[in-house]
Amino acid sequence: MKKTLFLSMFIASAVICSCQKQDSTAEAQLAQRKTELDVREEALVQREKAVDEREKAVAEKEKAVANNRIIQSQRQAPDAAQAEAERQRRIQQLPPEIRALIPDRSQANSANVEKDRMTGDPRAGAQRPRAQQDAQRKKPMSGAKASPEAEIPEPEATSPSPSPTPE
Repeated sequence: MKKTLFLSMFIASAVICSCQKQDSTAEAQLAQRKTELDVREEALVQREKAVDEREKAVAEKEKAVANNRIIQSQRQAPDAAQAEAERQRRIQQLPPEIRALIPDRSQANSANVEKDRMTGDPRAGAQRPRAQQDAQRKKPMSGAKASPEAEIPEPEATSPSPSPTPE
């Protein structure tokens, strides 16, 4: 009986010791995994900070480019006026005979608009008043609807009849 008691006590203590050993190895593994996760999390935080800095840099760069474009467009407007003034100054320096040969831009533009309007150029339609365009669109639509026979002419009526050729 003493032997069985001693043996059962020995087995129980061995099991307890092995469980404690397993617990300590499991705790060690858990601690190791936790430190690895902390390292990964810190690396992720650093990457997020780097991405945020890059986004800010890109936003500032885009803002600078937009401001630069605005400044350039403001510079171009006076340049166009300055170019026109330079052109007029050079024209004034020419002798009157040659100046008479150079067409005035306002007259040339009005002549082109009139020519486009007369020829029915579709680009000229954008320059015509909206009321005229609406009236032209409504003109074919107004009135009673014609019969289908009136809309489509017969081929015999429109085609010329062949002339008989003597043989």
